[in-house]
Amino acid sequence: MVLEYAADGNLRENLKINFNNINWLQKLHNLWRLSERLRDIHKLGIVHQDFHPGNILSFNFKNNMWISDFGLSKLIRANPNNPEKKNIVGVLPYIAPEVLSGDEEYTKAADVYSYGIITYEMITGFPPYPDIPHDEDLAIKICNGLRPKIPFHTPKLITRVIMRCWDARVTNRPTFEELEDKLFKYYFDYRDYLDEGKNIDSEIVLQIKKAEEFSANQESTNATTTTTTTPLNYQTHPQAIYTSRLNFSKLPKPKNEENFERELEELTKSFSHINTNDDIDEF
Repeated sequence: MVLEYAADGNLRENLKINFNNINWLQKLHNLWRLSERLRDIHKLGIVHQDFHPGNILSFNFKNNMWISDFGLSKLIRANPNNPEKKNIVGVLPYIAPEVLSGDEEYTKAADVYSYGIITYEMITGFPPYPDIPHDEDLAIKICNGLRPKIPFHTPKLITRVIMRCWDARVTNRPTFEELEDKLFKYYFDYRDYLDEGKNIDSEIVLQIKKAEEFSANQESTNATTTTTTTPLNYQTHPQAIYTSRLNFSKLPKPKNEENFERELEELTKSFSHINTNDDIDEF
């Protein structure tokens, strides 16, 4: 088998080394392209089942990304009577809670959950739950609503995308058709603003400008004598494992954290003033 060499490696290593060089235009582009890749996979009736940054490769992350490692993938509804269908294999922080608990068979919505965790990682640069063991206790907490903490200065439209993707209520998650359509708009609104000064009143443009102002203030406050970009600095627990492995059993039925649904509803209401061309209510 001969494959194209992915010179830039996988997304996790790229984020760790280059995150400080990735601007908002690049983030939106990568999120849009990744949703497009998953949309195409789902159109073929395939679920990935092992979707995490180690399986996202590129020869140049500024241009495009490719999804790899389909060893656990399957056709939707294939072998419904397979006695091993409840086996859970994957990277724990990216596995949907309904799959962890055995409450539901792996579906397209479970890939959407993984995409939500990856989106968090692409926006913040940090992997999920790096400072704690990836064990059964973490699996229980995820089923009980634990999610990574989204920084408050993240554009609220992106926060809403992430929260909808990792909602414990499976039917509330968007499809990749919805995600691709929305992220396409966000990317081109912001690109046209940068290139041609258009869309100055676009909600995503306004929110990114605020996020950039916050980051600039933080950099000014924490200025050091060096101006070189350094890799992200975080400690990883020795039992925080980001490779596919283990299976858990007898986990609780999935639910959201206490304030999750209220916060998501408030986010939705905060965009109710956006005109119908933005289709926010449909998303």
